[in-house]
Amino acid sequence: MQLDERKKRILYALIQDYVATAEPVGSRTIARKFDLGISSATIRNEMADLEDLGLIEQPHTSAGRIPSDVGYRYYVDCLLEPLELSRKNREMIEREAFGQISVIEEVITQTGNLLSKLTNLTSIVLTPKKGPSRSHLSQVHFLPYQPGQAIMVVVQENGTVENHIIEVEESVTQDELQLAAQVLTYKMKGYSLEDIKKSVLHEIYNELNRQKKLIDTTLEMMEIFFSGAPDHDKVYLGGTLNMLNQPEFRDLAKVKDLFKIFEQDDNLKKVIDPSRNGLRVTIGGENNLAGLQGCSVIYATYQENGENIGSIGVLGPTRMDYASAMAIVDYMTKKLTDILSKPHR
Repeated sequence: MQLDERKKRILYALIQDYVATAEPVGSRTIARKFDLGISSATIRNEMADLEDLGLIEQPHTSAGRIPSDVGYRYYVDCLLEPLELSRKNREMIEREAFGQISVIEEVITQTGNLLSKLTNLTSIVLTPKKGPSRSHLSQVHFLPYQPGQAIMVVVQENGTVENHIIEVEESVTQDELQLAAQVLTYKMKGYSLEDIKKSVLHEIYNELNRQKKLIDTTLEMMEIFFSGAPDHDKVYLGGTLNMLNQPEFRDLAKVKDLFKIFEQDDNLKKVIDPSRNGLRVTIGGENNLAGLQGCSVIYATYQENGENIGSIGVLGPTRMDYASAMAIVDYMTKKLTDILSKPHR
C-alpha cells in the first residue's frame, strides 16, 4: 500500500496520540498537537481517505478515529524508525537481568520479569528444555471469574507468574477474595511451600476460618507450581496483572478470555514460536488464538551457540508503544544470546 507523505504524517500523528491517550483522535486534535502545517479541514479530508483505505476506523458514534489492525501494521512496517534503547534502560538490564550470570535459569526468568517492568506489558518467556528453578512465594492474587470460580495468580520471588482457575464457594465475594489474597501474601511471602505447611498454615486457617476450601485449593495448586523443574520447555509469564491497568481490559469478559489463554502453554508456545528468527510483531487479528484479536505480541528468539532454544516477548493491547517495546525486546534477546553463548558459562 502506497501513501503520500501527508497521509503518512497524519496516520503517524493519529497513532502516536491514540497510544498516549487511549481516546479516539479527531482532526482538530491533530492540528492542535502536531505541527503539520495544514488545516483541520484538510486533515479531516485526509482522515476520510485513510478510513476508506482501512487504516483507521470510527468506534461507535465517536467523532474521532482510532487505528485499525491494518493501520498498526503499516505503522510498524513503514513509519517507525528504529529506536535506540536509552543508556538508563541498558544499564538497568545489565544490572538486574544479567548481573548474576552464574545461575542461568534465574537469568532467563529475571529477563521476563524485567521485560514486563520496563514495558508495563505482560512478558512471555519460553524456556529451554531444562526449566528454571523454583522460588519462594512473593504474592497471591485472586480475580473473580464466575460463580464458584476465581482466577488465582501466584507470583514467585524470581518474578515468574502462574495462573489457574480454581473452585471456590459460590457465596465468596470479591472483598473476601481480596482479603484472602492479602492474608495469604502476608503470611506466605518469602516461604517455600514446605515452610508454609510447617510453620504458618495454622495461623492462616485461624485468620481465614470461613475460607478453608479456598486455602486448601490454593495449596494444592502451589504444590503443582512449586514442584521440581520441568524436563520440557515451559512458558513463564510476568506482569499479567499489568493488563488490568489497560483501558482495553476494563471489561471482565475480555480479562476472562485472556487469562484462559495464559493457562494454555501449548497455545502460548505458538504465539512466540522459537523456530522463527528475528524480531517479530503480530497485531490484532494476525493472532490466531481467540481472545488475542485485541492484542499485539512482540517477540524474538534467543540462541545458544547458534541454536534457537527459546523466545522472549511481550503481549499487550494493540494500542502500545511499539517502538519502545521492540527496542527493549530486541536488546534483551541479543544480550541473553550473548550470555548463553559465552564459553566460560
